[in-house]
Amino acid sequence: MIIKTAVFMKSSEKAEQCPKPIKPEYAFIGRSNVGKSSLINMLVNQHKLAKTSSTPGKTQLINHFEVNENFWIVDLPGYGFARVPKSITANWEKMIREYLLTRTNLMCVFILIDTRIDPQENDLTFVNWLGGQGVPIALAFTKSDKQNVTKTRASVEKFKKALLQNWEELPPSFITSAEKQTGRDEVLDFIEESNKAFVGIGK
Repeated sequence: MIIKTAVFMKSSEKAEQCPKPIKPEYAFIGRSNVGKSSLINMLVNQHKLAKTSSTPGKTQLINHFEVNENFWIVDLPGYGFARVPKSITANWEKMIREYLLTRTNLMCVFILIDTRIDPQENDLTFVNWLGGQGVPIALAFTKSDKQNVTKTRASVEKFKKALLQNWEELPPSFITSAEKQTGRDEVLDFIEESNKAFVGIGK
């Protein structure tokens, strides 16, 4: 897929404020500092479309970006923040949960996993919960450039092995690096193929 345009569309505080579900959309979510905004920027070939920050909790709203005028990428608030008050994270979790369970045009949720660390309980719990809800997901293993290939592959296999305790068939997965653009073509091809299956309002 060739990215011709990518523009900010809208920020929403609640799922019901999101754009009408007339186009396919792909949500990105992950733990604090997993490289979510950097990955989105890499995919659309822009440096500052999604806001990046070293401060956990930068993304606090549901942010929609329109790509090629025919699908949406959604930047969601993350989870697992250590320095954010519980009252705030509770509101985020409610917002995220309502969004994930009510968006009829949601083609896939990309869950980002940091390849540099061992499988985290909140990552595994989130993946298993979404799978149990029947929400289509894919795994995007990030920051593969921060270590050698052998360590990255071992990390990915370790996470998949942990998932197999609850999954008979694993979701699609991609190894990515925002800095080296690793996995860009694979993710965009996956999105392009998924777009073909979209049947939405007004289509």
